[in-house]
Amino acid sequence: MNQTRGLPISIEFFPPNTPVGSEKLKAVVHELGALQPQFFSVTYGAGGSTRDKTLATVREIAAAGFEAAPHLSCVGSTRAGLAEILATYRTQGIRRIVALRGDLPSGTAVAGEFRHAAELVRYIREVQGPDWHIEVAAYPEYHPEQRYARRDLQHFADKMAAGANSAITQFFFNPDAYFHFVDEVRRLGVTAPIVPGIMPFHNFARVAQFAARDGIEVPRWVMLKMEGYMDDTASIRAFGLDVLTRLCERLIAGGVPGLHFYALNQSALVLEIARRLGLASAAG
Repeated sequence: MNQTRGLPISIEFFPPNTPVGSEKLKAVVHELGALQPQFFSVTYGAGGSTRDKTLATVREIAAAGFEAAPHLSCVGSTRAGLAEILATYRTQGIRRIVALRGDLPSGTAVAGEFRHAAELVRYIREVQGPDWHIEVAAYPEYHPEQRYARRDLQHFADKMAAGANSAITQFFFNPDAYFHFVDEVRRLGVTAPIVPGIMPFHNFARVAQFAARDGIEVPRWVMLKMEGYMDDTASIRAFGLDVLTRLCERLIAGGVPGLHFYALNQSALVLEIARRLGLASAAG
């Protein structure tokens, strides 16, 4: 946990696909480890397609002395298969998991034995007991597949009631959406921490693509200014850092319980945002 403001941060990676990527990630873990994150999470490919790579990445993070939180999804999973994965993580000393519904890989029709993340959370509690910290996803601008906000809020409340300890949100750029979402689920009886997810502009076109896919609003003024910079990467980087720093400042001022950074296996932008927020003293 970062001691500068007592504000916990966490950071997400994806499993590397190549030996070069693995070596790069080791360096990134070391660099971002200077921020004293509460944990590093590791994604799980559609339908569990990166199961072995996720496990290998989690092991490397743990070996470097940090807490690792693997993602686990419902899609394509069976009770027996999940029990095996959870048992493996237990032997590795892993006690934090990010439980998700997950997305079907392209061309796959097998959904698995669980339909919703609430069922997965309940199953983890049944087979593993109370000594795991279970994170779930939250969607401040609502899940892209959900037509009705009220149903999405109830799905989230169901996940928490099933035994989740805390939540990490999908990334967003409108802090009012986050605060409104938190207010709404508090009215449904949810008291657990809801940590905002922060996506630095590593690559604006890629972030915009993610946002369009997931129903996330990129403010028009940000979009137009980014597009106006065209190939001016220095200006894109500087402007993106300003936008994300202001977003984090508003969230911190509003009393968020932490920040979760989607690092995309890179360190520079997260380190710079942390420095600007006064969270990077340990990094020098």
